[in-house]
Amino acid sequence: MVGRGVPAITTVAVAALDLTESSNWWRDINNSPLWQDRIFHLLAILYGIVAAVALVQLVRIQLRVPEYGWTTQKVFHFLNFLVNGVRCFVFVFRRDVQKLQPEIVQHILLDMPSLAFFTTYALLVLFWAEIYYQARAVSTDGLRPSFYTINAVVYVIQITLWLILWWKPIRVLVILSKMFFAGVSLFAALGFLLYGGRLFLMLQRFPVESKGRRKKLQEVGYVTTICFSCFLIRCVMMCFNAFDRAADLDVLDHPILNFIYYLLVEILPSSLVLFILRKLPPKRGITQYHPIR
Repeated sequence: MVGRGVPAITTVAVAALDLTESSNWWRDINNSPLWQDRIFHLLAILYGIVAAVALVQLVRIQLRVPEYGWTTQKVFHFLNFLVNGVRCFVFVFRRDVQKLQPEIVQHILLDMPSLAFFTTYALLVLFWAEIYYQARAVSTDGLRPSFYTINAVVYVIQITLWLILWWKPIRVLVILSKMFFAGVSLFAALGFLLYGGRLFLMLQRFPVESKGRRKKLQEVGYVTTICFSCFLIRCVMMCFNAFDRAADLDVLDHPILNFIYYLLVEILPSSLVLFILRKLPPKRGITQYHPIR
């Protein structure tokens, strides 16, 4: 009996050792300044590529339809360029950013692009809502004022939280700020589910079978799924970020977690959406091409 038990004990010990070693690599990478720099610089490169793609697409659209002003499509690509460009800059100089005082400046530099990301994709929800209601002969006069009001409220609340944190930087206010943004992300996810889903179902019921209709149906379905998923993931991650210090995304020594988070909630969604929406508008006869006033 003793002889048989020794191999079993040895197997368990080896398995435990393997488990310990597998957890050590995560900690070793997190604690390594070299790996921190590599991962954050990789994030900067990826954001820089997405920003460059958005800028190129914006220029192509402008060259295609120079007679139009700041259309919804142009503003969407410009905001994508802005968000990804700022992220690239912040991650290149991440170590310098984390030395800035007061600490609230660090929160602003990390969180402001997230707010701009929300505005960028809320603009896409607005565009789809306008198409949906126009197709059903319903007035769209209240949609743009609602879009501006919602964004203004979100920014005012977040700026107020930043100012309070500057005045009195306590843990509960940091949690409140992160939970607020988790709520904003959930709101955006539900917006995509509501209007993307409605537009998708409306296109499905449309009687005319054509290649253009099938492409538009796929486009709406893919973008809705991608954006709903990324904002839902952001909501869940922000909740963990608020209450679990091991999931803190605002510190330099969590590079792997930061890489996974930003890859899933910003880089991949932006890349995929820009690829799906890469088609240029026609030069004439645009019907759903609204300028931002």
